[in-house]
Order: sequence, then structure tokens, then C-alpha cells
Amino acid sequence: MSATRVLLVDDHPIFREGLRTALAGAAELELVGEAADGAQALELVTALRPDVVLMDLTMPGMSGLEATRQLRARADAPAVLILTMHEDDESLFAAVRAGAAGYLLKDAGRDHLVRSVLAVAAGEAVFGPGVAQRVLAAMRGPAAPAAPFPVLTDREREILDLVAHGQGNQAIARRLYLSDKTVRNTVSVVLAKLQAADRGEAIARARAAGLGRG
Repeated sequence: MSATRVLLVDDHPIFREGLRTALAGAAELELVGEAADGAQALELVTALRPDVVLMDLTMPGMSGLEATRQLRARADAPAVLILTMHEDDESLFAAVRAGAAGYLLKDAGRDHLVRSVLAVAAGEAVFGPGVAQRVLAAMRGPAAPAAPFPVLTDREREILDLVAHGQGNQAIARRLYLSDKTVRNTVSVVLAKLQAADRGEAIARARAAGLGRG
């Protein structure tokens, strides 16, 4: 199997030298070129056709973010693995939106970096441990709010919601295909569980908790 071809893009010569040394010891990787900014990276990708671009974000001239966006718009785009010192969510999600296949911090160990390069070359998404948790949290979206009055069962909460809408026991019974007695007993149980003095107090508390509004 041929080695994975890597282009290194970073404006700090000393950092590039350190990476060059680190990658030189990995037989699975071949460092085919280096660029000091995004514009040069675009030119070298065309000339060298790397499999993976190790991209810094903040560079003079064209940023790594813009270079990533332009590279990923190409039909034969290489995978882009961001390697940066920026830990903030804004940089992370901007890179993901631009098409980066991975996001690592510059303190990543050599072995982790090599594995990550090989992973993105194989079409996988790679993120550092702390970064991965934030990406997953963003994908999941905000946590669903807890249901009001957890002491109630789903059926009891449903009936309380209808009570809060102003419906009487008979109307609730018809809507839920229950007997009047079942609804009456359930309402009594709800009042007891909520320690509400009467139906009016239960309605007020239910509406304050968001029930009876839909």
C-alpha cells in the first residue's frame, strides 16, 4: 500500500520543522510539501495532489479556514485536518462548516497525529477528546426540558394539561375515551400528589409550569 501523501500548511517555520521530524518517522506517511499560507496551499494542492492537508487556521494572507473552504469545493478535494492552538467553539464549528474532516490541537501527541492523518485519509472524521465532546453536544442540540411535575404519571400529566385548558371532566373523558369516574378519580389523585387545595390551585400551578398553553 502506498504511503498517505501529506501537505503541511503553517506559517511558523519552527513548528513546521517539528512536524516534519515527527512525520518522518511514520512509514505510512509521506510529507510531499509545505506551505506558509492558504494561497500557497491551494497552489501546492494542485501541483502535488496530497491525500491530506494538515492546516493551521490563523495565517497571514488567506486563512486556513478560507483555504479549507476553497479546497473542499474542488471535485478532487483532499481531506483537511485542522491543527491549531485555537480551542474556542467559534473556530471549531467554523472549521467543520468549511469542510474540515478533523480538528486537533497542536499539543496532540505524535502517535495520535499520525493515526488522525490516516483516519481522515480513509474518510473518517477525527477530533481531539475534548473537541469531540463539544461536536457531539452540538449535533445533539439542546437537551430536552424535563417534563413538569415528575411526580405525576404521563396519563395524570395529560389530564392535568386538559384541566389547565379549562376542560371539564366529561369533556376530558370523551376526548381520552375514558369513563367519567376514571377522569374524576385521576383528577383527585393529581390534586393529592400536587398537594393542591382545589382544582383552581392545580390549574394555576399547571399553567405556571407551561401546561394548558398548547
